[in-house]
Amino acid sequence: MNKALVRTDFNFPGQKSVYHGKVRDVYNINDELLVMVATDRISAFDVVLPEGIPYKGQMLNQIAAKFLDATADICPNWKLASPDPMVTVGVQCQGYPVEMIVRGYLCGSAWRAYKNGVREICGVKLPDGMRENQKFPEPIITPTTKAELGAHDEDISKEEILKQGLVSPEEYATLEKYTMELFLRGTEIAAQRGLILVDTKYEFGHRNGQIYLIDEIHTPDSSRYFYQEGYEERFEKGEPQKQLSKEFVREWLMENGFQGKEGQTVPEMTPEIVESISERYIELFEHITGEIFVKGDTENLLTRIEENVTAYLNS
Repeated sequence: MNKALVRTDFNFPGQKSVYHGKVRDVYNINDELLVMVATDRISAFDVVLPEGIPYKGQMLNQIAAKFLDATADICPNWKLASPDPMVTVGVQCQGYPVEMIVRGYLCGSAWRAYKNGVREICGVKLPDGMRENQKFPEPIITPTTKAELGAHDEDISKEEILKQGLVSPEEYATLEKYTMELFLRGTEIAAQRGLILVDTKYEFGHRNGQIYLIDEIHTPDSSRYFYQEGYEERFEKGEPQKQLSKEFVREWLMENGFQGKEGQTVPEMTPEIVESISERYIELFEHITGEIFVKGDTENLLTRIEENVTAYLNS
């Protein structure tokens, strides 16, 4: 079995601090740069699962880097370079305390709420009579608050964001504009690959008065994709859509009695389960990017990353 990277503890030149997120370890370099290491940790229902998934970090990092480059004409983003398959280095921004979630279709948590009679999400009113996986007339933005580590993100409306002063009205208008334009671009790129970009999340920050797209974009951890082929037939028959996202991990957990609730235990992640998740991520990478996935050398992951990042920072 190939090695998975689940923990890092580097000491890079100029390093001031490190933040260990659910999946990424973020190193602050002189309050100027961030070194973001995409580990092989995997989270679901806001819980980090006990086993890492080999190559997951590399895949996420490379997908995000590709889409950051492919959308840089829409809005500035934080990326400067990707000196290692699992690492992006970029400018440090002050993040906004909200995540911009945009949905083109009714599914996932939105469908679960809708099925239980909810007709308004984050201040957006939803029509009656919709079905699971149905396309919205227009994409909708359903923001969430950016939770502290270990806490759940909470739905919030645009009105509440402005009322609480989390983002200024002018900035929020820009975030909405960028969100819709990025989603449109992602939808176009997905269509070229025979995919539907169903929903996704974007995070933004600001630096020197300018708004930047930060973190990741259009990865399977932050987005849901359906296969275009067969979508209509499956929808008409009320069958589950064939999808490319982390939803298959959530479904496996739910089938085994885990939804992140108190008292529940994560089911055993056998080597077979871990390998099957890794294979699904590779399939996903290749469909989303249209490229063959080239596995990085996992023999000395920590040494490789440290040498690559240090060489970049010193240059």
